[in-house]
Amino acid sequence: MATWLLAAALALSPQPPLPDAQVPPDLPSVEEIMAVPPELQDRFRQWMAQAGDVQSSARLNRLVDFLFSKEGGLGLQYQNGANYTVGQTYQTGRANCLSFTLMVVALARADGLQAYAQEIEDVLTWYQEGNTVYRNNHVNAGIRIGRQRFSVDVAWDQVIARQQPEAIPDTHLFAMFYNNRAVDLLGAGHAASAQAYLARARALSPGYPAFWNNTGVAALRRGDAAGAERAYLHALTLNENYSSALFNLVTFYNRSGRVAEAKPLQRRLERVRAHDPFDQFLLALEHERSGDYEGAIDYYQRAIRLFGSEHRFYLGLARAYLHLGKARRAGRALTRAQELSEGATRAQYQAKLERLRRPREPSIFGPQPR
Repeated sequence: MATWLLAAALALSPQPPLPDAQVPPDLPSVEEIMAVPPELQDRFRQWMAQAGDVQSSARLNRLVDFLFSKEGGLGLQYQNGANYTVGQTYQTGRANCLSFTLMVVALARADGLQAYAQEIEDVLTWYQEGNTVYRNNHVNAGIRIGRQRFSVDVAWDQVIARQQPEAIPDTHLFAMFYNNRAVDLLGAGHAASAQAYLARARALSPGYPAFWNNTGVAALRRGDAAGAERAYLHALTLNENYSSALFNLVTFYNRSGRVAEAKPLQRRLERVRAHDPFDQFLLALEHERSGDYEGAIDYYQRAIRLFGSEHRFYLGLARAYLHLGKARRAGRALTRAQELSEGATRAQYQAKLERLRRPREPSIFGPQPR
């Protein structure tokens, strides 16, 4: 059974400064996280100067071009694990949603634009490494120009969201950075160093349950079972329905032989997950991977009932139907996925539909989801 973490945006009461011996040598200050290197400042000023005296919206477009253009700009490329400071993003040319947001906010402010970070808590982006599943929050940059608000997002097409982004203070953005670094360290087996980063995150953004959840994971990996339990329990005092902490605490109690304590939490977790389309989607994928396609169909349909406008839910449903030889039902689900999509994705669905209508056509979906 996997251990759940949150890989972005994430709580504990403020901590005293850590002794030097406990602070990893690469733990940057909040000033260093957002600092724009002089060379990057010069390149950006020259790039923006070429635009002349234009309206703020045109300058925003020019800024976005600078980020992605390979001819004179930064040519940034998306990389999931690129939890970098602004300076490191400039050096590597790689950014995930967090480091990209840091870069956009820093450069936009340098150009006089009103920029801030935004968070979307209720999203589905996830990945798995080894025995750990990472379910992510998502951040992007917001720009306010007069009465208009714009979002700049490096991964807008890779997340499933049910809500609009909300502005967050810089302190919370920095807390996300420290948390992301902590999750990286946990994945690499450095639980002690991860605790130092998590302490910084918690001090900057107290009251956020995911920090406690990840602190519990780090404590457990250091062999501190009591500390892990306290962290999970505190996450639940902040949000009694926080599914990641519920999942981790249920797993902890069951593995510790404390089955009676796990049962009421398991029931609560099941109620929470039953109303979360993203959890239903993940459960569908689990059943599909195990070859239980009837079970997968049931969970895909539950996800659709809770959130019927997501084309990827219908794609999974079509895939499960096809595994059971129900081509007509697969076609209907795939048609609905196409109707809910746009651009290149819609064209891909059309191609799948055309292949589905041909007799004895090999699998249109490729290998099973992993």
